[in-house]
Amino acid sequence: MSTPVLAIDNIVKHFDITGGFLDQIKFKNGKFKLEKTTVKAVNNVSLSIYKGETLSVVGESGCGKSTLARVVLGLYAPSSGQIFYDGKRIDNLSHKQMLPFRKKMQMIFQDPYASLNPRKTVQRTLEEPLRFHNPKMPSIEINNKITEVMEQVGVDPAWAKRFPHEFSGGQRQRISIARGLILDPELIVADEPVSALDVSIQAQILNLLMDTGQKRGLTYLFITHDLSVVQHISTRVAVMYLGTLCEVAESKTLFENPRHPYTRALLSAIPKVGETVAKHIKLKGEVPTPVNLPSGCVFHERCVSANKRCKAEVPKLNTLEDGTQVACHAVEEKRDIA
Repeated sequence: MSTPVLAIDNIVKHFDITGGFLDQIKFKNGKFKLEKTTVKAVNNVSLSIYKGETLSVVGESGCGKSTLARVVLGLYAPSSGQIFYDGKRIDNLSHKQMLPFRKKMQMIFQDPYASLNPRKTVQRTLEEPLRFHNPKMPSIEINNKITEVMEQVGVDPAWAKRFPHEFSGGQRQRISIARGLILDPELIVADEPVSALDVSIQAQILNLLMDTGQKRGLTYLFITHDLSVVQHISTRVAVMYLGTLCEVAESKTLFENPRHPYTRALLSAIPKVGETVAKHIKLKGEVPTPVNLPSGCVFHERCVSANKRCKAEVPKLNTLEDGTQVACHAVEEKRDIA
């Protein structure tokens, strides 16, 4: 198999939210102790993304998928683990050493109202990365490139002198996509790029991303919680729960035959045309906090198939015969799963 465009190896990202000295003081067992409070956002996640595919990372809000995206792009430094781009490790590079990879990896943010600088015209927004990475590029080439990319994303180049507030939400997101494409990247990390848009506009933006990906040979890491979007655009799907990877499978395989109990519960929540009686799998309990993760499998407190082993031992991500990867003791032991 070819070298993956992006390989994530046992990435961990924890955030210290302890606060000041007084916040660290805890009284336990008759003694005062200093304790730090840590949010365990991402825990030992390993993924590989190959050229031309769209890997979607899905899960509930707060599962760590957006944090993972930011770690991949270097916006957050990983607490531990390694990140490789085309076989070269990049998580340990300095800012200067990372610059060539910045051009190859771009991000489309969730909120088109917050991701564009309100004081900059579209022209300035799009020319800034070009002038930074190509300081000797003539102005006429920059203008031609901006015109080309604006036409590709369906925004009239004559509007380049306008400010973000003069555009609708869908148009702003098209401009955000144009900014992501302006440097001709190889990998696009899209962090819920349609969740802030109207349903009628979502389809347009998704089709734009898919068409652009095919024309340019782009690779996508797509972050979302919308399973209908996932089924529409994905080559493979990775399911996360509480910062942990539960299942990775081909899109068709995942939707036809989900293996992990959490994946089954997620997919059962999708409304189906003609279904008279809802077949939702109701999970017990509440989502635990990432500050105090459960022992063993992080899902065991809500899983109806959990046993003593699930409570004590962290499951490994095992590869099944059809290539699906599942981290579940019940699947490994071939137990009946609800």
